Amino acid sequence: MLEEKVEGYLKKKQVPLNGEKVLIGVSGGPDSLALLHFLWSRESAWNISVVAAHVDHMFRGEESLEEAKFVEEFCKEKSIPFVWKQINMPAIIKETGKNGQLASRENRYAFYKETMDKYDISLLALGHHGDDQIETILMRLTRGSSAKSRAGIPFSRPFGPGRLFRPFLCLEKQEIEEYCNRHMLSPRRDPSNDKEVYSRNRFRKHVLPFLKQENPNATAHFQRFSEEAEEDEAFLMAATESVWNKVVKSKRENEITVDIDTFLSIAISLQRRCIHLILNYLYKERLSSLSALHTDQIIALFQNPHSSGNIDLPGGLKVIKSYHLAHFQLNILPNEPFYHEFLKSGEILLPNGHYIRVEYTSSIQIPTVDAILVDPESITLPVVVRTRRNGDKIQVRGMDGMKKVKKLFIDAKIPLQERDGWPIIVDGNDNILWVPGLKKSVYSLKQANSGYNLLITYKKQ
Repeated sequence: MLEEKVEGYLKKKQVPLNGEKVLIGVSGGPDSLALLHFLWSRESAWNISVVAAHVDHMFRGEESLEEAKFVEEFCKEKSIPFVWKQINMPAIIKETGKNGQLASRENRYAFYKETMDKYDISLLALGHHGDDQIETILMRLTRGSSAKSRAGIPFSRPFGPGRLFRPFLCLEKQEIEEYCNRHMLSPRRDPSNDKEVYSRNRFRKHVLPFLKQENPNATAHFQRFSEEAEEDEAFLMAATESVWNKVVKSKRENEITVDIDTFLSIAISLQRRCIHLILNYLYKERLSSLSALHTDQIIALFQNPHSSGNIDLPGGLKVIKSYHLAHFQLNILPNEPFYHEFLKSGEILLPNGHYIRVEYTSSIQIPTVDAILVDPESITLPVVVRTRRNGDKIQVRGMDGMKKVKKLFIDAKIPLQERDGWPIIVDGNDNILWVPGLKKSVYSLKQANSGYNLLITYKKQ
């Protein structure tokens, strides 16, 4: 019997129900209506109080409104508190361009959270069952989902001010239908569940019957697989988090930098999960277009012997490899060229947050590594700070001939994404005086001349 099976399942999962309020998401279909009836029938025995919540997504006009009225009447007959909301999903989808099913789920779950907050409810119960579990696992494996997603639907997870749980995951669809018949519940049927335009419906109609024919216990086996995979994933994620600080060199809102050598030294299973942590951090909403293939591409980029390379991921995320570092950058625009003339002393703030200062000085102090002295009589004014250009060359102090600025960057292993924003100091004839942080030119004085010299300083924040 369904009752004994669910009671045993909840006891095994150790769900603390005594004295709790439980919000139940009810569409009016067999699964959610049976769940509502089941938990309502145990209010006294379990010392719980139930509240039903319904969302009319307005996809089917009067028909979907009738479903809301059906659930409302069902709750009224049994004195169950009922809350509902109409959400114009067709208009929202048209405005945002979002996937209809995903957008509907987001708005429905947002309403559940609002209701839990408003009525001080700590638990949300949903009617997903074991057949849903099989469909979800197979769909995710088919489209290349990875890590935790492969485990399918979790029995419980944090949600809003409390937790979400699914008492019927231990059941097959047929058991729920039989429960509805025994209690004469007469649930409503959504005709869209029969349309094969939806991939879930195709799995339900064509794949599940085959699996159950092969093994009548397929539902139980898939649920056990889901639970074991979820437990394994929790263990591996804990191990990944323990090496996180060694792998990640820096972290900002839209960028994470990874030490490739350290990354490649950890187990491959932790490498994959480390990437998942990075993607979860950078993406505010995980994109459905991401798959295990993208993870494999990132790892292959890191393993490639070439010192540089990049991958473009969905949603404007770029992975840039530069020597022993990899930069995950989200929606970072290319460095805009800049050009600034110093007609006299002054200071400018560069786009990278650093400063260039130009001043006249009579000091005989030898400049630090982040500054140069220049005889103003040996150059053509003004001093200019600009971004690099194709063919830029510098006559490095102490060396014969000219050297390409590009080669300076390569020798110093400057990350690719930093080069276009690197300041180049030139005079009025475009002779390069200095590439800050890298090389000084022949125009840089080894010792100060008598009188006034130009002091150019590069200051980092």
